[in-house]
Amino acid sequence: MGHHDNRPSGTSGPAGSAQERDLDPDLCPDPDEDEDADPGVEEDGELAALALKILVAGGFGVGKTTLVGAVSEIRPLRTEEQLSEAGELVDDTGGVDQKTTTTVAMDFGRITIRSGLSLYLFGTPGQDRFWFLWDELAQGALGAVVLADTRRLEDCFPAVDYFEHRRIPFVVAVNCFTEARRYGAHDVSRALDLEQGTPVVLCDARDKDSGKEVLIRLVEYAGRVHTARLLESVGPQVGSV
Repeated sequence: MGHHDNRPSGTSGPAGSAQERDLDPDLCPDPDEDEDADPGVEEDGELAALALKILVAGGFGVGKTTLVGAVSEIRPLRTEEQLSEAGELVDDTGGVDQKTTTTVAMDFGRITIRSGLSLYLFGTPGQDRFWFLWDELAQGALGAVVLADTRRLEDCFPAVDYFEHRRIPFVVAVNCFTEARRYGAHDVSRALDLEQGTPVVLCDARDKDSGKEVLIRLVEYAGRVHTARLLESVGPQVGSV
């Protein structure tokens, strides 16, 4: 089952031209910092701490808020609101009947992967009507985690399409709900018609260690992708010397 391009038209949702992302985006620039200075190197020549921006996306009720909250070492920022009767008319709650809240802007958390490397996590809202926020959240992102629920696999099609079109590296993390049928990573990759090499990992969004492994896999994959693109961009110039 290939994924469907059911993105909204225009530039305010999962649409628009492809955009290159830097390997080490400067997420929180210091306005007093010398513009000519290398943000990744301190004056004494040692590497400065890196803060990388990661998106956590996926369908409604797939576990994005849970994942951010589980791995964050700070109290996560949440913008959840109670589900209303009006919302039930537009949000498909099949398979997540016990869900009582929904993210209406974003979730935010932070995790230190190792000394000098921290990830800032931005959880995107899953419903179509909040897609206008995605473009702003995606600015400067190193990569993304697309959470998937095998009971509602089609709900992650828009996120997959979004990141593929914008050439933002991503991994698909299958949130293994207790009552959901288990599928292997290869089966999920084929069902989503993913581009070759896109990682698929199984995880438990409630478990910190499981979530951290997903993020490490993403950072490693995104690093390889951005390095390959950099080499491609300088290849013809090197060959012509």
